[in-house]
Amino acid sequence: MYPQHSAADWAAELGNQLRTVRLRLELDQRQLAARAGVGLNAVKNLESGKGATVRSLVRVLRALDRTDWLSALAPPVTVSPLQMLRARHPRQRAARKRPRRGKADV
Repeated sequence: MYPQHSAADWAAELGNQLRTVRLRLELDQRQLAARAGVGLNAVKNLESGKGATVRSLVRVLRALDRTDWLSALAPPVTVSPLQMLRARHPRQRAARKRPRRGKADV
């Protein structure tokens, strides 16, 4: 999958991967729903690419022991050392506005 794919394409791909993991664990959709504490329709919607709530997705991933997928979706934000060097100290005061000089003042 590539970044130019639509949200529907990504949802379908995620659903396929969820289904594959579920089947490898030899669970049916009802068992996964019960283990995750979500409704059967939530599992069906996730696997079909129709989506569900983020909370349902997290619960299903936890039930499938795939919380590592969440880390890939939201990696920790870091600041590079170069950005830290380039960062300026925040201003403590606003600059005073100076009166504009006209041509006659020069």
